[in-house]
Amino acid sequence: MSLFHKKNIEHMLAGTTGTSLKKTLGALDLTFLGIGAIIGTGIFVLTGTGAVQAGPALAVAFIVAAIACCFAALAYAEFSSTIPVAGSIYTYSYATLGELVAWIIAGI
Repeated sequence: MSLFHKKNIEHMLAGTTGTSLKKTLGALDLTFLGIGAIIGTGIFVLTGTGAVQAGPALAVAFIVAAIACCFAALAYAEFSSTIPVAGSIYTYSYATLGELVAWIIAGI
């Protein structure tokens, strides 16, 4: 088997019939969970570290970081909607780039 072997998307989708997990969290629940994690990290962890690096521009640094987090979230949403099997970058890279790249991404 080649290290650059790609998994067929139709095969991945066919393997998920009847084995899906029950959906318990909605979009609003997941949004609030993400916002809570970001605010908790920002308040309790990064304020002291960020004040040393950014100084008086700490609020601006948090706004720039929030924009970067939004773009990362949009990228992951695009990955999970393209191949809705596991919703991970590993599955997307396995189907598009091959087994070796997916293995490297899983190790990171």
